Amino acid sequence: MTDRTRHLVAALTGLGLGLAALGPGLAPGFVLSYDMVFVPDPAFTRLTFGLTGVVPRHVPSDAFVTALAAVVPADAVQKLVLLAVFVMACTSAASLVPSPRLLPRLAAGVCYAWNPFVAERLLLGQWALLLGYAALPWVVAAAARTDEPGGGRRLVRALLPAAIGGFAALAVSAMTALAVALVTASGAGRYRAGLRVVAAAGVLSLPWLVPGALRPAGLPGDGTAVGLFSARADTPFGTLGSLLLLGGVWNGETVPSGYGAPVVATIWLVVVVVALAAYGRWCREPVWRRGAAVAAAAGFAVAALGAVAARVLEGVIDLWAGFAVLRDGQQFVAPLAVVVAVGLGVAADRAAEARWPGVAAAAVAAPVLLLPTLAWGAAGDLRSVRYPDDWARARQIIDADPAPGDVLVLPWASYRSYPWNGGRRVLDPMPRYLHRRVVVDDAVTVGGTTVAPEDPRAVKLAPVARTGTPPAATLRDEGVRYVVVDAEPGANRPSGAAAEVLRGPDLVVYRIEGAAGGVRDAVPVAPAVAAWVLTGLAVFWSITASRTTLSFPLLGGITPRRPHPRRRTP
Repeated sequence: MTDRTRHLVAALTGLGLGLAALGPGLAPGFVLSYDMVFVPDPAFTRLTFGLTGVVPRHVPSDAFVTALAAVVPADAVQKLVLLAVFVMACTSAASLVPSPRLLPRLAAGVCYAWNPFVAERLLLGQWALLLGYAALPWVVAAAARTDEPGGGRRLVRALLPAAIGGFAALAVSAMTALAVALVTASGAGRYRAGLRVVAAAGVLSLPWLVPGALRPAGLPGDGTAVGLFSARADTPFGTLGSLLLLGGVWNGETVPSGYGAPVVATIWLVVVVVALAAYGRWCREPVWRRGAAVAAAAGFAVAALGAVAARVLEGVIDLWAGFAVLRDGQQFVAPLAVVVAVGLGVAADRAAEARWPGVAAAAVAAPVLLLPTLAWGAAGDLRSVRYPDDWARARQIIDADPAPGDVLVLPWASYRSYPWNGGRRVLDPMPRYLHRRVVVDDAVTVGGTTVAPEDPRAVKLAPVARTGTPPAATLRDEGVRYVVVDAEPGANRPSGAAAEVLRGPDLVVYRIEGAAGGVRDAVPVAPAVAAWVLTGLAVFWSITASRTTLSFPLLGGITPRRPHPRRRTP
């Protein structure tokens, strides 16, 4: 069997896993769950590029989705992106297993694409993070060769999915790449490799880093929120044990149904321990093996930091607000997932060598059997829904109005539980749905504790918005042209001179005449444009290099490996 065939089988296996996991979410419509917000007919706005003063966590992922939606229906874009996560995850992990056999590679691919980390992050709606996670094994392979000729270009290409995912995905991938590059290289090559990783990650970060640094309030750095987003136990083995099993997400509502039961957790622990032992003893890849292990250990330490040394992490965030990405520590167990997956593949390879094909086949099936509730839309939690007609009517009215002014959304809350979405919590879609500047409450409440809002406009309007009946005169002076209210018993509405222009079963829209025209966002356009241009040039440079190929291993077109300059050839 050729490498191209093995890649194709791994890709098809990943596609099958994606179809099984998404289930009812593949129906026409949109899957809306926590941070996963897709809308019909998205448009490029200042929000898309992080120019509104909101923390640009959605940059450049929103721009990527909006560009795709220009040629493919937006709901189809969501499904293609989610399926791509499973296809890439299975294929990339399978490509790392140093074996010509198919079953060991599939064991690694299935384990990497179907595990508690993927399930919890999918339920949390963090598709952009998962996009970077899916390509992380390719990042490991590319980082191990960073000091070779063309290594920088290969690394940029491998980091592209994480760059699309944005700041969290790129932070995880950059940390992994740096660890692998520094451990693999030696002498002067170590300095060169590390510099190339930092340069690649830095340039690819510019689309979100520049507007984040130039926003009026700067980067958020609330160290007091560490305890809210630190890893938590979702198995009987405590927080550290849960992280070892690739779980431990901070939001208990996103733990898959049935996961963490003592029997299942114990079996999964045995699988992980066997995989780690097999990786340490039998993994025959000398180039990236130690580097990936160091990255896994470093990631595990970061993941556990908020749980075991919260004050240390709070102090780090106080030093520089950008370290706030470390608050949600569980996302940094991603490199550990790479090691576990490859280790399971290596264990399956040893079983195949010993002529125990049943054991190798069991290694392929184990992740799915131990986490069956990821199937069928995470046991029905992920279902496609359609936006109500009221939403389309509201957008038509608001976008057709030539008068300037912003939109305020009430009730004042960041996450919504719409009846038409089955009561599932989702980040308010209105800022992406409308093509005007939309002001919503962006303060996150976890367990009764609220993290301070980050949008300067939301901070300014919060005192009157929390009343439920903000004075129309005040809103007019603050540049608010429309107020959109969820239609529910006792729903809020602006007090005073506000004209009702739409009332439906799901939304009520009020117009305020004579609005001041909105407040001009303070993030300058020119630096953001320059950031996108520099990033685009870096990507163009990486894919047009001579004597290299653009293809990922998924297509069987990875650049043939040259002997490592420090490796003795027989």
